[in-house]
Amino acid sequence: MILVCGSFAYDTIMVFPDRFARHILPDKVHMLNVSFMVPSMRREFGGCAGNIAYNLSLLGSASLPMGTVGTDFETYARWMEQCGISRRHVLAIAGTYTAQAFITTDIDDNQITAFHPGAMGEAHRNRVQDAEDIDLGIVSPDGRQGMIEHASQFAAAGIPFIFDPGQGLPMFDGTDLLEFMRQATYLAVNDYEGRLIEERTGKPLAELAQLVQALIVTKGANGSEIHVGGRRIEIPPAKAQSIVDPTGCGDAYRAGLLYALDRRFDWETAGRIGALMGAIKIESAGTQNHRFTMEDFRSRYHAEFGRHF
Repeated sequence: MILVCGSFAYDTIMVFPDRFARHILPDKVHMLNVSFMVPSMRREFGGCAGNIAYNLSLLGSASLPMGTVGTDFETYARWMEQCGISRRHVLAIAGTYTAQAFITTDIDDNQITAFHPGAMGEAHRNRVQDAEDIDLGIVSPDGRQGMIEHASQFAAAGIPFIFDPGQGLPMFDGTDLLEFMRQATYLAVNDYEGRLIEERTGKPLAELAQLVQALIVTKGANGSEIHVGGRRIEIPPAKAQSIVDPTGCGDAYRAGLLYALDRRFDWETAGRIGALMGAIKIESAGTQNHRFTMEDFRSRYHAEFGRHF
């Protein structure tokens, strides 16, 4: 069983059909008071634990997402039930809201985002040892103390896990990050996060790769690379049929990795499964609206890469 530690969140996405720049006076930014009319709005289910668990469910792989939520989680809970995703380790914290992002985008794709962490800050109330029969895990962006404690608990239990700092990276300094990597089995970052980790630790990726069994770096449309056993494996990108929304592609890729690791596939296969998951996700708006059957996935995998798994 795969334990997915991370956040649950509601993403409220609004579109402003104009340019922010036309409504913000540069000489008045010190006393800003602006309202944007947003006729288009949608609310999506999100958060790293929720997204990863959703993608694993599409792949037919059972997982246990672990996170903290607020008293407003009922709608999300019903969605998880519809998708057959366990809520056994989803802890509701009284007097809090589920983490929420309010994102307003203008016609030039500029964004203004407000994020409320809410119950996410209580992630440390969950413990890895509370979950049974765990063979593999991931520590994805969550409350700071929760990420620290969950990594330590995975390591103490001898359970292999991926450390995925993601949006949580600004919370940690170089010493923190090196400790995470000494505990983790695998490290997964995008290329920008990889550069930040190099800066904060003062060590190049090639050296950091020696601290874990494998270091995975995603590079968007340029594919990904996996540093393992002193070599670098280049993973080609999968072709997206359309580019609609990149939000959640990293979570989809990581779900592909977890699926492949759980089945002990080789790294060439694992990276390609992750790449195809990302390509399928980018074709849909939101992080949990894409669908496929495993028959379709295997067929598309063969068409993309000329091989089977």
